[in-house]
Amino acid sequence: MSAAGDRLQDTARQAALALPDVSHGFPFTPRLDVYKVAGRVFLIVTDDPDDQIITVKCEPEHAGAHVRGYPSITPGRYLDKRHWISLGPGPGITERLITDAVEDSYDLVAERLPRRDRPSAR
Repeated sequence: MSAAGDRLQDTARQAALALPDVSHGFPFTPRLDVYKVAGRVFLIVTDDPDDQIITVKCEPEHAGAHVRGYPSITPGRYLDKRHWISLGPGPGITERLITDAVEDSYDLVAERLPRRDRPSAR
């Protein structure tokens, strides 16, 4: 079953907050809920009822495959379009896909942190 926009956003938030050492806030604008690990962004949830998307970090080769495979996944908004993707509600966008995308984004960011800043194992 595809995730509707509000469920997409709620699923992403829940997945992010279940990970170790995550902080979030609205550092850019009240409409962008930003999730970080050790001060580095891994998820942006757009709080706009007319544009219900999440943006996550993604390996470039996987990003291209996602963009080609799902009409509601686009190159990332707000950030480097090769390394970030935005997911909106649509065919094939399931809660599992959303959770996996958030966790993969977190892992990509966490593994590039200096060892002393990496969160505890999950």
